[in-house]
Amino acid sequence: MSSVASTLPGQANSNVTLRLILGDQLNPQHSWFAHVSPDVVYVMMEIRQETDYVLHHAQKMLAIFAAMRHFSQQLKRAGHRVRYIAIDDASNRQQLTANLEALIAHYQASTMQYQAPDEWRLDHLLAAWGASCPVPVTMVDSEHFYTTRHTVDAQFKGRKQWLMEHFYRSQRRQHRVLMTADDQPEGGQWNFDHDNRKALPATQTLPADMRPQHDHQALWQTIVASGAAHFGDPQAEALRWPLSREEALTQLEVFISQGLPLFGDYQDALSTRGWRLFHSLLSFALNVKMLNPREVVAAAEAAWRQGKVPLPAAEGFIRQILGWREYVRGVYWAQMPGYTEANALGHSRPLPEWFWTGKTRMACVASAITQSLQHAYAHHIQRLMVIGNFALLAGLDPQALHRWYLGIYIDAFEWVEAPNTLGMSQFADGGLLATKPYVSSAAYIDRMGDHCKGCHYSKSVKTGERACPFNALYWDFFARHETRLRGNHRLSMVYRNWDKMSPEAQQALRQQAEQSLAQIESL
Repeated sequence: MSSVASTLPGQANSNVTLRLILGDQLNPQHSWFAHVSPDVVYVMMEIRQETDYVLHHAQKMLAIFAAMRHFSQQLKRAGHRVRYIAIDDASNRQQLTANLEALIAHYQASTMQYQAPDEWRLDHLLAAWGASCPVPVTMVDSEHFYTTRHTVDAQFKGRKQWLMEHFYRSQRRQHRVLMTADDQPEGGQWNFDHDNRKALPATQTLPADMRPQHDHQALWQTIVASGAAHFGDPQAEALRWPLSREEALTQLEVFISQGLPLFGDYQDALSTRGWRLFHSLLSFALNVKMLNPREVVAAAEAAWRQGKVPLPAAEGFIRQILGWREYVRGVYWAQMPGYTEANALGHSRPLPEWFWTGKTRMACVASAITQSLQHAYAHHIQRLMVIGNFALLAGLDPQALHRWYLGIYIDAFEWVEAPNTLGMSQFADGGLLATKPYVSSAAYIDRMGDHCKGCHYSKSVKTGERACPFNALYWDFFARHETRLRGNHRLSMVYRNWDKMSPEAQQALRQQAEQSLAQIESL
């Protein structure tokens, strides 16, 4: 049966199995696709339920829909039957289960299957719906991750803190990644963080942007016409994200040869000279499953073993994937539902309007937010130590920040975004994931970047009109949360320095912070 015929109305077959493919399950290597069967119909759908659950960046919606459409065509060319429901289809009920019920009736399907969703809300929705569905509904594995949903929970059950380093080492051993024949880490140590914290020299050449360019103006107009709310720059004339496995593999190859050799040195750097620096920009392709994490890790390890990249660069990159990515997924599934409502510090201040415009006089923050609005991307230090740092110091509502991160970043899906935002960045889980709040004054931002040189505020001034807001807010944060944080051994130096200040100096810093928060919209 042709793929064209599969989309015609009126076809019915009691042996038909419907297989749902979600927008982040674009993996052509899944075992589902090993055989072509006329009795299997693959279902893909663009629905307002998914565009609207948070306010999304234009490029995120556009890239996911474009990649889904490419994937559906790839399946059809391979001979599979595909039912693709576009955002503007007249029959589209814009709700996942409503569309599935209509399709079961349309095809007179006998069974329904779906791959395990990575977000709790969809997992819960499909499980509840499947329990009452008139045909059998089965969930299968997505065949993507190194670990199961429950690996991290099983490893850390009963412990107060779930340290990623312990998990990472166990994964290195289990999967024989960067290990010697006698089961020791290559180079004699497990991580090389101390080698990977260099600021970018002014003379350092940056790699060219070799990513693909896609013209999807027509699709973007369709999305706009559907009424889906959005923010950020759609860049419809030149969408730069990979839309197929082939493009993602090319991007991986370019990164290994051009980015990875210096990735380790400058992975934490901030610079006005470039927004990508040496980062791979592979997280979107990984998180929609065009790429498998095993092949990405293998490529990085092979490059080191071939002498093409330094060990600290390979290890730092691999740790992000084999360690951090798998770890936060496990934290997410162990703590849901409820984790996305965590607010251990009781922060509630609304996000300033400049989160949607980038118009703030703080140069580092303006740069990170403007970049995010333009490219739907910021690297981990911009997310953690610039935007997240300010949000935590200022006491911004962690749930509002969570929704902003989830909507703005091209690679943000709740399983990976929520633990990073609420745990690592905002300490909202009370220290389950992070051993201390990740905050800093202007000194760290200046050390890692060059934004302070052209900023309206002075990095070295703590009080007064030109004082960098990070400075007073830093001390005010620790003063506000002294009861909770003073006993943290990793913060003992902070409180010793606070105690050395005169009461007048302490009061001046707190008043400066209060003034900054009172005029936060105009900072």
